[in-house]
Amino acid sequence: MSAAKGKKNVKKILLTTSALIALGMAPAAAADLAARPYTKAPPMIAAVYDWSGFYIGVNGGYGTSRNCWTNTAILGVPVAPTAEGCHDADGGTVGGQIGYRWQAGNWVFGLEAQGNWADFNGSNIIVPLASNRTKIDAFGLFTGQVGYAANNVLFYVKGGAAVTNNRHEGVIAGIVIDRAEETRWGGSVGAGVEYAFAPNWSFGVEYNHLFMGTQNYNFRGAGVLAGLNTRNDDIKQDADIVTARINYRFGGPAIAKY
Repeated sequence: MSAAKGKKNVKKILLTTSALIALGMAPAAAADLAARPYTKAPPMIAAVYDWSGFYIGVNGGYGTSRNCWTNTAILGVPVAPTAEGCHDADGGTVGGQIGYRWQAGNWVFGLEAQGNWADFNGSNIIVPLASNRTKIDAFGLFTGQVGYAANNVLFYVKGGAAVTNNRHEGVIAGIVIDRAEETRWGGSVGAGVEYAFAPNWSFGVEYNHLFMGTQNYNFRGAGVLAGLNTRNDDIKQDADIVTARINYRFGGPAIAKY
């Protein structure tokens, strides 16, 4: 037998042996597949930010307050209401807030208390050399919130009570002749958006309008007029405030939703 013919016979034997092995393994593989249960791939899990829990934070921004004065009495004697003009008292503010939120589906509900130091100042001229001026040095907000969460972005509106601490002064030739200081209560509405950039940290921007109404102030003299009831004025006040906020939430962790 030649060498070439021997090689051909070896190839035939190898091919025949491989085919027989494959035919023998096929039924076993089919039986193994039939016995093995079908397993579906696990579903994708999307992380959903949970806004529920207590939070505390700081804020800072800018505010402006509109103040309109009307004289109603001089030296305790009522007079016909006389307009003394309006002015804007504006400036910076910084403060803090604490609150609680709970989430139901995409809806978020909350309660919050906020307290701010402020430096809102303004004045207007009544007659030459005489002016009225206003300073708001603090305000507070006690509000409820309703919001809609798109995962870690929260859009919300808010409303409730507002309080401002005011100082009103009459000035002649640069000298304060009378003043009135009082805390007044009113209402507030606002809206904001907040972005959670870490599991417990969020940054937001918020706008609030304060409806402080009209209040009558009893002015007392300063300096040589000390103790004298110089006049009474109705002062109508409202304010617009925009702040940036950073909150730390110490409620529950983020949850997973299928």
